[in-house]
Amino acid sequence: MVPVMKPSALPYVPFSRPVLGPEEEEAVLAVMRSGWLTTGEETARFEAEFAKVVGARHALALNSATAGLHLALEALGVDTGSVVLTTPFTFAATAEVVRYLGADPVFVDIDRETLCIDPRALAVTLERLQAEGRRAAAVIPVHIAGMVCDMDGLAQVLSDFPVPLVEDAAHAFPVRYGGRYAGTLGDVGVYSFYATKTITTGEGGMLVTDREEVAQRVRVMRLHGIDRDVWNRYTRPGSQGWKYDIVAPGYKYNLTDLASAIGRVQLRRAGEFLQRRTAVAERYLEGLRGLEFLSLPRRTVDHAWHLFILRLREEQLRITRDQFIEELHQRGIGASVHFISLHLMTYYRERYGLSPGDFPVALECSRSCISLPLSAGLGDGEVERVIAAVTEIGARHRR
Repeated sequence: MVPVMKPSALPYVPFSRPVLGPEEEEAVLAVMRSGWLTTGEETARFEAEFAKVVGARHALALNSATAGLHLALEALGVDTGSVVLTTPFTFAATAEVVRYLGADPVFVDIDRETLCIDPRALAVTLERLQAEGRRAAAVIPVHIAGMVCDMDGLAQVLSDFPVPLVEDAAHAFPVRYGGRYAGTLGDVGVYSFYATKTITTGEGGMLVTDREEVAQRVRVMRLHGIDRDVWNRYTRPGSQGWKYDIVAPGYKYNLTDLASAIGRVQLRRAGEFLQRRTAVAERYLEGLRGLEFLSLPRRTVDHAWHLFILRLREEQLRITRDQFIEELHQRGIGASVHFISLHLMTYYRERYGLSPGDFPVALECSRSCISLPLSAGLGDGEVERVIAAVTEIGARHRR
């Protein structure tokens, strides 16, 4: 029986802490004083600056990465009856946007080392679909935790099966792969600026693409299917400024100038943030090295370090993964889990008749993974507390 510990008297170490300062505050105040709060010139500047940084022809600001994935698939023609291949080891949004369009997600197992979609498993799944007379409308690889997928391997597979590639790069800004930014390696890339992400606007996202027709469709569909931006309708002089046309039944997915003001400052600080997260990750790798009850993430330069996901070797412990996390919480450490595989979730399990063993690697990782606190706002003392807590819990409960 595992003894119950008293909660730690030390300050809580949050799982993630955004880094916001006077520059962000002043940027927001400037927008408030301008009299224009929603999508306008500030957002246009954010888009232009982001496109320049990542080297994309088009960058379109949205209210979430979920919106970006949805609009990317819609612009690529995914609709009722389509099939979209993706990983089950991801957040809900990656698969739910497929269902928004009446299409069906088909899951592909992950690589045990990277936790990203396995190109070999993708090839097998594409061959099976082809044998069934079905064709994938898109593939969504997810750069889990900031680790870039094996994009060369995916490209090799897709050379035999020409399918649009939509990168879920929600975790992967700003990291490069082969000299190019993750998110610019496929047909469309989508980034997240949620409160816990590598840069933040509170809520928000960005879609990037070099495909003109995709950019134009997303530009229209992100704001009700209207053929003109609201900024142009309300701020340009002329008696016909109020006129507009609805060319498609669109959505309400635009990003506000208030959020974009924060985003522009955060974009300038992205390198600084990455350097700090990398330092934290390196300290974790060093401090936890050699603990036989842990499997650590791979050390690589091509990593945004949005998350630090380790895996427990439960056969070496007398407690479960869930109990391990609870003991971390008792010590004031904000650990979490990324992810519980989607094929284990009630909706996908029941709708598609899935079993836990259908994706064995995703199942294994779902049962053993723990995400430690990681952000640019994490202090050195907090990092040492996390290392000490993980080490002590493991030593205390070794078999």
